[in-house]
Amino acid sequence: MKFIVSSQLLVKNLQAVSGVINSSNTLPILDNFLFTIGENTLTVSASDLETTMTTTLQITSKDSGLVAIPSRILLDLLKSFPDTPITFSVNKETLAVRLHSEYGEYNVAGLNGEEFPNPPALANASSVVVPSDLLARAISKTVFATGNDELRPVMSGVYFELKEDGLSFVATDAHKLVKYTRSDVTAQNGASFIMPKKPLNLLKNVLASEESDVTVTYNDTNARFTFGEVTLICRLIDGRYPNYEAVIPKQNPNALTINRLAFLNSVKRVSYFSNKTTHQVRLKIAGSELRVSAEDPDFANNADERLTCSYRGEDMAIGFNSRFLVEMLANLETDQVVLEMSESNRAGILLPSESAIEGEQVLMLVMPVMLND
Repeated sequence: MKFIVSSQLLVKNLQAVSGVINSSNTLPILDNFLFTIGENTLTVSASDLETTMTTTLQITSKDSGLVAIPSRILLDLLKSFPDTPITFSVNKETLAVRLHSEYGEYNVAGLNGEEFPNPPALANASSVVVPSDLLARAISKTVFATGNDELRPVMSGVYFELKEDGLSFVATDAHKLVKYTRSDVTAQNGASFIMPKKPLNLLKNVLASEESDVTVTYNDTNARFTFGEVTLICRLIDGRYPNYEAVIPKQNPNALTINRLAFLNSVKRVSYFSNKTTHQVRLKIAGSELRVSAEDPDFANNADERLTCSYRGEDMAIGFNSRFLVEMLANLETDQVVLEMSESNRAGILLPSESAIEGEQVLMLVMPVMLND
């Protein structure tokens, strides 16, 4: 079994799927790439049992067959080459793999490709077509807000809500929440499911350079994303997503409008002086002035800044975890942002002052931190 492929083309495709492979696997076969060779095509697969990702590329070959090749040594070797043709020769009986380049020959022991786990078939599935840039943007805007609590696995993923009037993507860790909505793409059949964080990050990385539409196929247990020459299949998180709408305050009479970068940089600077446990920064708003302050009594550290803002509502003081504010402000893009509040012990709503894209809505919620006084 023999084929010839461009080293850089192969590296690009291997890197696209290599993120699936865990550093430690229960099955040794999962430390390998599965090569499925056909006439002038090569399909490369990687899996961790929960997620399987495949990509197809053009090669020169008249043979067909399967072989699993150790991922780390193969990727490290190929990355060291300039763009050059590589000839792969596989002994079908011993599964020994020989690579030949203009620099020399390299031998590695392959494994039986038949042992590689098959991805699940999606029975009774529905599908929706989503532009790649929309999906990449939705993931980028939400995945940072997912949780890491093993006792609440439903919060460790992004909730996809597909409706006839638009698509919503929600992430929360109980301290912060992000809801990203697009009304310019709709689904014929309403559905919802929870996507794990790992495959979402893999998709985000690959979609960054993709221009084609993504076909999302899903049933109760799995989802498949197909675009270009790439397919990703993953197991969905089982469970009921919390009623996130119930925690979003609907009446917020106090609204602060401020330059996003000025606010972001102020919170960053002041946070260096905050308590290292609570990371609390205090916002005190009166008239057109916002005071951002923090203190750490244990080390006698404190900082206080004043910013000009536009404010509608009663004077108030509220505390937030600075790390959450920084994450959210960095994830928004508009020059001006709006912080809506009702009371000092109720969640604050952070919004862009205007939609960056027509049909897009972004809502970010951050829970307050109790002020000392």
